[in-house]
This record gives sequence, C-alpha cells and structure tokens, in this order.
Amino acid sequence: MAATPTDSSTGAAGPTSTATADDPYLWLEDVQGDKALAWVRERNAQSRALLQAFPRFGTMRDTFRAILDSREKIPYVSRRGGHLYNFWRDAGNQRGLWRRTTLDEYRKPNPAWETLIDLDALAKADNENWVWSGADCFGPDYNRCLLKLSRGGADAVVVREFDIAKKAFVAGGFTLPEAKTQIEWQDADTVYVGTDFGPGSMTDSGYPRIIKRWKRGTPLAEASTVFEAQPKDVYAYASVDRTPGFERTVFGRASDFYNTELTLLEGGKPVRLERPSDSDFTFWRDQLLIQLRSDWKLGDVTWKSGSLLVTDAKAYLAGERRFTALFTPTATRSLGGISTTHGTVVLTVLDNVAGRLEEWRHVDKRWQRREVKAPFPGTLGASSLHDPLLKDDALAESYLVTYTDFVTPDSLMLARTGSDERTLLKARPAFFDAKGIKVEQRFATSKDGTKVPYFIVWPPGAKADGRNPTLLYGYGGFEVSQQPWYSAGFGTAWYTQGGVLVVANIRGGGEYGPAWHQAATKANKQKSYDDFAAVAEDLIAQKVTSAQHLGIEGGSNGGLLVGAVMLQRPELFKAVVCQVPLLDMRRYHKLLAGASWMAEYGDPDKADEWAWLSKYSPYQNVRPGMKLPKVLFTTSTRDDRVHPGHARKMAARMLEQGHAPLYYENIEGGHGGAADNAQRADLMALEFSFLWQQLSTAP
Repeated sequence: MAATPTDSSTGAAGPTSTATADDPYLWLEDVQGDKALAWVRERNAQSRALLQAFPRFGTMRDTFRAILDSREKIPYVSRRGGHLYNFWRDAGNQRGLWRRTTLDEYRKPNPAWETLIDLDALAKADNENWVWSGADCFGPDYNRCLLKLSRGGADAVVVREFDIAKKAFVAGGFTLPEAKTQIEWQDADTVYVGTDFGPGSMTDSGYPRIIKRWKRGTPLAEASTVFEAQPKDVYAYASVDRTPGFERTVFGRASDFYNTELTLLEGGKPVRLERPSDSDFTFWRDQLLIQLRSDWKLGDVTWKSGSLLVTDAKAYLAGERRFTALFTPTATRSLGGISTTHGTVVLTVLDNVAGRLEEWRHVDKRWQRREVKAPFPGTLGASSLHDPLLKDDALAESYLVTYTDFVTPDSLMLARTGSDERTLLKARPAFFDAKGIKVEQRFATSKDGTKVPYFIVWPPGAKADGRNPTLLYGYGGFEVSQQPWYSAGFGTAWYTQGGVLVVANIRGGGEYGPAWHQAATKANKQKSYDDFAAVAEDLIAQKVTSAQHLGIEGGSNGGLLVGAVMLQRPELFKAVVCQVPLLDMRRYHKLLAGASWMAEYGDPDKADEWAWLSKYSPYQNVRPGMKLPKVLFTTSTRDDRVHPGHARKMAARMLEQGHAPLYYENIEGGHGGAADNAQRADLMALEFSFLWQQLSTAP
C-alpha cells in the first residue's frame, strides 16, 4: 500500500470483538486478543509443518539469510552536510547500525564508517524490539536529529531527539510516545508536530489531524495549534523549506489520498495556495514545479494530466499563470520521478516501463533539455546530492544514479549535470548465475481491448511447452509502477531452479502516468483484475505455462488483486500467495489506515459505491463448493497499516466453507511482514516452498 503519514491504534475495539450474523469472525480483528492470537498460532503451526516439509526449505532459508546479511550489498546513502548516512544490517547487526562516512571514504571499496546508533544494543538496553524508521536532522550542522523508532516494524513510531556529537539521546529533548507522528523542524529549538494529542486529534484514517508548534523545554500540552484538518480528511502535515533566501513553511490537509489543500505561511499569516488539489506542488528556490494528475485548463490552454510545469514562484504567488512544460506525457512515456540539484531538474522518464534520464536547466531565460545517455532498458533512479542549506556546496550539481534490471545487479553511480560521464561508486555482486536467462516484454489484450504490458523472465533452457512453473506478480494500485528489479531471492530460488517470473504492468499502477492509474480506481477497479487475468490467459495461450503450473502473488493492494482474481478466475491458477492483503472491502475503511484509501476504492457505506465494491470484495464473494487454487495468506500482527484481520477472517471463512487455505502470520514485522533479516528469510522460504509444492507437480 502506498505509504501515507502514519495510527497508534493496535486494533479494532468495542463491537468488533462481537460476531454478527453476516460476519462471524469479527473477533479476529482483535489484533492482540488472546483468542485471536491462539487461532493465529494454531494456523502458523499447521502451515509451517506443511511448508517446512519441502526438501529445499532449509537451504532456501539459509541462502536468503546469507543474501540479506551479505556485507557486499550496496550501502545506499543520503547526504547531510559533509557526510553520507546509511542504515545497515548484516549477520552481526540484525536490527542494524545507523552510521555515516564521507564521500571520499565512500568511494573506497571498504569505507571507514562512524557508527552513530547500534540498534541491537539500544533494543537490548531498552528491552524493546526496535525497528529503524528513519531520522530527521537539523541542518546545516546536522548534529541534532529526531529519531523514529518502531516497535516490531509498525508504522507508529516513538520519537527521540539524538545528539550526534555526543552519540546520546538529548536529556529533556523532543520526545514523543508511540503514535503515527508527523514532525518537522522549524528551527533548532522549535518543531511542528502532529501526533496523538488525545481524543479528537486524529483523523478517521488514524493519522494526525492537528499540527502544533512546540518549543524546546516546554510541555507538549502547552504547544500552540497552528493548523487543523477535518476528521474526515486523511491527515495534516507541515513542510519547512529552510533554503537561505527562499525560506517557506507550507501546511497541508489531505482531503483524500490524492487531493490536498495547501496553505503557505506568509509573514506569519496563512495564505491558501491556489492550484489543482490533486497536483504535486514543489518550491525549488525561486521556481515552482507542478506535476499534474488531471488536465488543467487555463484560458485557452489546457495542460495535460501527467505533465510537469515550471514557473517563477514569486510571479505565481502574485497571480500570474505562465508555465513551461518540462515534460508532457505520450501514449508510451510517463514521468517516473523528479530530483533537483542547485540549478537543474533531473527527470526519470518511463518509456514503455523502461527508464530514461533527462536534465533541464534555465539558461538565457529559457529552459533547455538534455537527454542523458544512461543504461537502457531497465530501472533508473536519480537522487540529488545537493544540500541547499550549504552556502558553497561542492556537490551542488552532483547526483546519484542507480540502475538495475532482472539480470543486472544494482549499481550506484556518481553523476554531474551537463555530462554523461559517471563514476561507479558501488555495485551489488551477482548472487546467481544469469547465463542463459532471457527477459522479454510482451503485451496482453484486456477485456476492453487495452494493451497491457508484462515482463517475462525465462530460466535457462526453458521452452514454451506449457509446463514451466510460472509466478505472475502484480500490484495495480495507487499509481505505483512495477519496473524491472534484480532479486537475488528469485534468482537463487526460482530462475535457476527452472521457474518463470512474469511481472504484469496492469492499470491502477503508474506505468503510463496518472491516466493509467485513474482508469482502474473506484467503479473501474475491476479493470485491474481484468488486466491481470488477461496476462494469465496470454501466458497460457502462448504456452509459457498452463493453469496447472501458474501461480500468482501480490501484497497489500496486490493482495486484494490476487484475492479477487483467485475467486473470479480460479480456473487459471494453481497457487496464490496473498501477502498483507486487503480482503474485506465492507469494513476496510473502519480498520486502521483504511479510511485513507477511499479515493482508490470507494466508500462502502454509500450504497452506490458498495454496489461495485461488493462485486469483487473477496471476503464477501468466497462461497462453499468453489473449486479454488491453493492459497497461502501471509500477514503480520504488527501491521498497523493494513489490518491483519483481513487475512485472518478470510482464512477462517474459507476453512469454515471447506476450503483448505494455509495461513502464516509473523507476530512482528509491520506492513513489510518481517522485522529483521532472519524473519524475512524464513518468510521467503515458506512462500517459495509453497509455490514449488504447488506448481512443480505433474499436469
């Protein structure tokens, strides 16, 4: 599920513990309830006994663990001032190290790292299962940081102020108890904070509704309210740009997942920013970048959905509406990402789901485009190294470039605007032999005639004979694109063992921009499922595989996808891996962060919207006597984004109806499903064991 600011609640309360005639399993929504957890442990034991019986389970688990713990992974970094910061896990640091180094050191094969926090030691000292959730440091010296620590991987975090020079938490510093907190530095002694201040302070989605200004050394109760959202909104937030000469504070209230009302603080007074509410709006020094999600008509000109516009910020705030389009989408090209150096806008462009890079600079009063020569086709990423708080930044025009594809391990390169030359900083080793593995892109025709792209990763020597164990993966929601990735797990446990991987770029994702996403939301969500089924049909028709050897997998919104398609087209599949899923669309908006997703799915309390939701909601559509593929549900007790009750209730209902689902729930792990490398490796081994048990049998 696309992330939003983050609910301190750990489960449903009150009436949800009582069964009703139409939902006898409401008691399974009691996340930490003794009865519910007893049910979970019983299911876990049964599933583990079956899946661990697969002969390669132990080998896969150990291999995954070694990969996850490998010291040869790329230590990805973020820059703050004179240092590059990294969070690192390996065999000796299961919870991880927060550490830093310099760019000169980072260039070396074995950099010298300065450890700032040893999370394993901290967890032991605090007797807490801490999971790292990030740090926000106050520049330009970046000595004081607001650390976010999660218990067991939940979205809700504890905030504690940390002094890097002393490598210690600040006595009497900014500290907040567990909640889905939004916090931002205003100055060295003041923060804007949205958190659980008590009754009425959170939205119906479980996120902060009220933003307060909190002065150092004063009780949180004395913090002054500066901005409020409505209870029905998704969340409120504050964003502070401290770039010298261009300081700005913006408050936002998200009315739904895609629409936000913005307020600029000017001279201490709030001024509403006029712009399309579904656009992304970014101040960049004296310029303003606007990324559109819908067409914007201004006079005789209509700016197309998916475009990126730039204008002079001061002129815009004065009412002028003159833009230059830095990107305009086409039928095959969409905007994948934006990064800004001191004087350049770096764009990642998706060209039929493969990445390209462009640079735009304002020279002689006009914008000039330069196409960057970069690896293709695959997944490219660009992130600026410029620190706008530094007066004379030596890295003002430097940025990092990443590249990967299904058979090429990730690489990290140092680039500079205006040049195609790049320095290789780090490269992930090859964890499997890719010789003989082939990758191709194909297109299936969906029910309404839409061409839907998908990638096929063929193992060495595979033939289109209808007998290949094949896993079809999809997501199809929240404008999230599925681009090629390098997976050591799939490489070692799937491709090299004869398995085919297929990644479907179905509508609901962002592969072809906002229109591709919006084509499969709310009343049109079924189009995602039609697209996914069309890819499956194409795989079978082209003899890539057969229904007896075809499995599907998806997580979160993708869990809803495979849950729905499993029931709609069970004849196409033999196995389903349904991870941290939404499944009860009648109650999803009442569980944890669910209300924040009504812009994607609809409101089940409205009769006309429930009419379309009810047609595909898995929990309401599974029936006794249906001939279904074998399914494995996986989730996490500590997932406070998508409620584990979805998977629990679905499995319980299927068991009652005489189906035989498998169910496994990590007691920790959050929305990612696992809290550390050991749990992740174990869960992956369970899932791959399930797939091999189901898909490698004789037709």
